[in-house]
Amino acid sequence: MKIQFKNPINKFAPVFLVLTGIFLLGFGCNTSKPASDPLVGWQGEVNEQPNQEILNDCQNYMQSLSPEERKYSGVSDWLKDGKGRHAFVIEEDFNGTTWNHVLIYNKDNKRIKTYKYVRGHYRN
Repeated sequence: MKIQFKNPINKFAPVFLVLTGIFLLGFGCNTSKPASDPLVGWQGEVNEQPNQEILNDCQNYMQSLSPEERKYSGVSDWLKDGKGRHAFVIEEDFNGTTWNHVLIYNKDNKRIKTYKYVRGHYRN
């Protein structure tokens, strides 16, 4: 008498395919939220010159960058907000990527925050 072996794949295959689909759809398309722009709502300073203390701090920050970063960096914007704060934006174009360094100063001209983020990419 022969013992017949039952193939369990017929019952397992649909369950496997459903679980695989759930896994791929649930985790495969997960993208991170892009970083928000820290300068939303800030305005360009047209009539006001930066305080010497802020200029010195900005120069010191630029000197702290690596020689490669410094070579391709420059101040691109001088901004203010409605709360009396100021910000310098230093733009760095290096190896196909544009980086923004944002230095934010309080009313007393002391740096309170520094951001560095990718602004975009270019073909070099």
